[in-house]
Amino acid sequence: MVKGMKVLMTLGMATFLSASLISCQGSMNTKAANALPDSALVEGWEDGLKKEEAIGHKDTVGRGMLAKRLKEPIYIPVDTLSPLRKDSLEIWIKNEKRRIRDSVRLALDKFPKHIYFTFDDGPLLGSAAIDSISRAKNVKINVFLVGKHAYMSKALKRDFELYYNNPLVECYNHSYTHANNRFTTFYSNPISAYDDFEKNEVELKLKHKIIRLPGRNIWIYDDVRRVDLQSGASTADMLYTNGYRIFGWDVEWKIHGLTGKPIQSVDEIYTRIRNYMDNKSSMEPNNVVLLMHDDMFRNKKGQQLLSTLIDTIQRNTNYTFEFMRNYPFRY
Repeated sequence: MVKGMKVLMTLGMATFLSASLISCQGSMNTKAANALPDSALVEGWEDGLKKEEAIGHKDTVGRGMLAKRLKEPIYIPVDTLSPLRKDSLEIWIKNEKRRIRDSVRLALDKFPKHIYFTFDDGPLLGSAAIDSISRAKNVKINVFLVGKHAYMSKALKRDFELYYNNPLVECYNHSYTHANNRFTTFYSNPISAYDDFEKNEVELKLKHKIIRLPGRNIWIYDDVRRVDLQSGASTADMLYTNGYRIFGWDVEWKIHGLTGKPIQSVDEIYTRIRNYMDNKSSMEPNNVVLLMHDDMFRNKKGQQLLSTLIDTIQRNTNYTFEFMRNYPFRY
């Protein structure tokens, strides 16, 4: 007798947990009685998703049928009269994961792909150049601002105003003090940290309740909660409870601590972005968030690198540049 049975995998035991299909974004609970063959699921989703694509982004959050399939447990037909050996079952599960992953990737590849350029710590030297490049290339960008920087000089205040008045730029919250670069101390008092973000929102007249925590790659939004370092978790939870969405990043274009120059080449960063997009390994499939810092682009060399990266993406892909307020597009 053959039954549909959920097999949970645990290391070194006869019970297995299909953990690689359940991401930190949240569990996907389903019932075996509702399970369909993978091919039927993908074919059925494609018809429905074509309709979703016509509707637009508004209704995609919370659906994401293909993305969910990547995270759901595997349902394995088990012959109770002739059970598989443990090693045979492990091979079967591995092959089934690969089959589902490949079929879902192929289906996702038929849908739009979205890139988010995000810049932290502005306004700083480099902000005016970023604003100018955004206008020249006609691409949307996202800036996570530190309020106290806007009041350090008249020049930086002007740079903030350039951002604020540019329709291709959206301004978000990166705290007022940037934790004074003492992150553990800052997050040890969640109420004080919360007040710092709230002050930043008021001082800069920020229009969107979107936050990136200084020194932390934490995501809390919709049905997702992923925390890299626990010292920032309480602050992030408090912010989310009060209506904010907290976003981290998938790929970082790293900055040299002394020179402020980008560390990786344009080719390296472009390849990483492509890999995340093609492998569906970003936080949300078909969405890749790139982190940069304003002071990486304070000189002409850095500015040329940024322009080249944008040109490379526009020339070789069909990615659309998006605002973080629209994140994520789910299919």
